[in-house]
Amino acid sequence: MNAALPIMKTSTVNFLGLECLTLENQNLKLLISQSAGPRILSLRFKESENLLAELPDAMLDCPGSGKLHLYGGHRLWHAPEEPSRTYQPDDSPVEVAQFENGYLLTQNVEAKTGLQKSMRIQLAENAPQVIITHQLTNHGLWNVTCAPWAITQLKTGGVAILPQTCEDTGVLPNRSLVLWHYTDPSLPNLHWGKNYILFRASVDSPFKVGYPNPRGWLAYWRNGILFVKRAKYEAHSAYFDFGSSSECYCNERFIELETLAPIAILEPGASAAHVETWELYEHIERPQNEEDAQALVEKLKLE
Repeated sequence: MNAALPIMKTSTVNFLGLECLTLENQNLKLLISQSAGPRILSLRFKESENLLAELPDAMLDCPGSGKLHLYGGHRLWHAPEEPSRTYQPDDSPVEVAQFENGYLLTQNVEAKTGLQKSMRIQLAENAPQVIITHQLTNHGLWNVTCAPWAITQLKTGGVAILPQTCEDTGVLPNRSLVLWHYTDPSLPNLHWGKNYILFRASVDSPFKVGYPNPRGWLAYWRNGILFVKRAKYEAHSAYFDFGSSSECYCNERFIELETLAPIAILEPGASAAHVETWELYEHIERPQNEEDAQALVEKLKLE
């Protein structure tokens, strides 16, 4: 990483009531909050709309600590999900350092957990690609068992593509799926394919599925644009949520593509990092079935 440079005051805009930094190349433009977070609030091709959900009024109750403002966009949480710990409010300004083609955003230490979140966001110089390093650091006095959990909230109306393992394991099973208690597996907008699950993001009640994802990517199509996020899967590591490294949640206001790092026991002063790579593609036809999904994988060389 290059030495940190001072942030230019002229590089800020107001979005959803928050002061945001801009990060852009010839393809993409991002808005990154510096007055709350760390959060990425907008992601778009230069001539297209924001792909990320915009939720300035959405909040979650954090028992004993007030309310967490979601805002929409992309955030870092720590698993496992426990409201009094996971939903810690993050409305304070973040520390910002600039480096070549990106920013490092660091949150204040959470008083209740002793954890500190940071996101290092780097935009490719000449491609529609973003690399995000999510980090949790334990500043407390005791070990903390947790995992970095990267969550991207997107607008509804599109189709999520959730790749499944294709490995031939003979007479043994080759995959597992995790369903939450509120998930209805008979939804008509859910296609259970052999190699792909396709989910149309339009529901009246919440839906969530998780699974170990050795293929290492998730995708979401909306209005001709395909958003792909990648994260490394560590086959010999343990994950929260019955072994889920990838998850998809949807309700009537947004859909989330989520990736998790393996479970870590952070000693005082230790950190855990989780890297996602985002890729965006334009002029993509809507995938209707898993044959279309496979054709996209081959055409775009996603694997």
